[in-house]
This record gives sequence, structure tokens and C-alpha cells, in this order.
Amino acid sequence: MTFTTYRRAFVGIVAREVLRFLMQKERFFSALVRPLVWLLIFAAGFRAVLGLPIQPPYQTYITYDIYIAPGLVAMIQLFNGMQSSLSMVYDREMGSMRVLLTSPLPRWFLLVAKLFAGTCVSILQAYAFLAVAMLFGLKLPWLGLLTVLPVMILTGLMLGALGMLLSSTVRQLENFAGVMNFVIFPTFFMSSALYPLWKMRESSYVVWQLCMVNPFTYAVEALRFGLYAKMNGFALAVVAASLAVFLAGAVWGYNPSRGFQVRKAGGGE
Repeated sequence: MTFTTYRRAFVGIVAREVLRFLMQKERFFSALVRPLVWLLIFAAGFRAVLGLPIQPPYQTYITYDIYIAPGLVAMIQLFNGMQSSLSMVYDREMGSMRVLLTSPLPRWFLLVAKLFAGTCVSILQAYAFLAVAMLFGLKLPWLGLLTVLPVMILTGLMLGALGMLLSSTVRQLENFAGVMNFVIFPTFFMSSALYPLWKMRESSYVVWQLCMVNPFTYAVEALRFGLYAKMNGFALAVVAASLAVFLAGAVWGYNPSRGFQVRKAGGGE
């Protein structure tokens, strides 16, 4: 296999997913409307209840809208990671995923290409959300829109790898839809996406501990700092470590000889 072969395969997989997303206008608008509802309606109540601005190190955040925006970007990437993995389960049922994975290219390379393609889609959705949110009065530094890009790549890969790992354990499309809801909502609510962790600790120490071991929390914090042209090294390290673990589990899970869906002797798939 030459470098050109790998490059063409990678570009082809990414282009297919991006075009697939652009052709599904309903998916784009649903991904855009969901966080806007949280930003414009849900945030209004929380802003009044919490009485933000936030304590250090978030003293520069003027309103709760600004605080919640990075959490909503992370939510977009979380939902997109799960939806991309849902499409992988669908493709596996239809047979197209089997054709892809039986190509002469290494399985890990194909999975990484699919993962990067899903991340590209999530970044397009996130920037579209930020653009519309800024039209509604959300104030973000222009430099932050650039500095957050590498962070979004890392967080998108991590959340996509989580969805890919889950999809490797599920055979049927209907089952994965249930797993998505079971994972998305606890992951989102037990994080710093909606409220500061110091307030969560005041309310419930046990829930605060769960938030602290939730990788999504660190994805939110990395995005929050990135949007304001700052860097949270510890959060980035946790996200990178989680990405390595989830991706390794997904590659192992999609291995037909020793993954989560190994055929039993004498049984069908």
C-alpha cells in the first residue's frame, strides 16, 4: 500500500460523510436548533437562578449565556458523535460497513478515517451554531474562534471514539438508539456544561465526584478555555487520554476475531 492509496481512501471517506451531512438538511437544522433552544430559553432561567457571573477562574464571563456556550458546543459534538456511530450501525446492517472493513486497508485506518469524518461534520455544526448565537448577542473574542479549532478537533475525536466504541458492542439499530439516550443525558448533565462544578459540589458531593470522573467535563472545560484564547492543559490531557482508550476499545471491538461481536461457533452473525 502506497501513501497515495491511503490518502485517497482517507479523503474519500471524509468527503462521503461531509456530503452525506450536507445532503441531510433536516439533520443540520436539528443539530442547530437544539443548542439554540438551550441558549435562548433554558439559559434565561438558569441565569436568574444562579446569579452569575462566575467565581474565578471564570470571572471574565459576564453572563450565563457566555458560560453555557462552550457546553453547548460540546453537546453538539456529543450528539454528532453518537449519530455518526448510529449511521455506522445502520451501514453495518445494510452491508456497506462490511464492504468498507473488508478492504485491504488496515481496519484501524478505516475506523480513524470514519472518526475524523464525523469530527469534521461536528465542527461544521459547532461553527454554524456559534455564528447564529453571535447574531443573537453572544459575545466571543474573534481570536477564540480560531484557537478553539484544535480543541474542537480533539474533543470531537474523543466523543466520536466514545460513540464508535458503543456501536461496536451493539448489533441492531434499535438497540443502539436506546443506548444513545442512556449515555447522552447522564454524560451531559453530570458535567460542567450547564453549571459550575463548585456549585454542584455545594449541592451534592457525590454528583460532583461523578462530574469529576466524566471525560465530557474535561471536553467542556477545554472548549471553554479555547473559546477565550486560553489553554487548560490538564483538561486537554484527560481528553487525549480518553480518546486513546475509546479508540483502542473501538478498534478491538470491530475486530471480528476477538471483538465484542465474535461469532459463536455454529451460530450466525
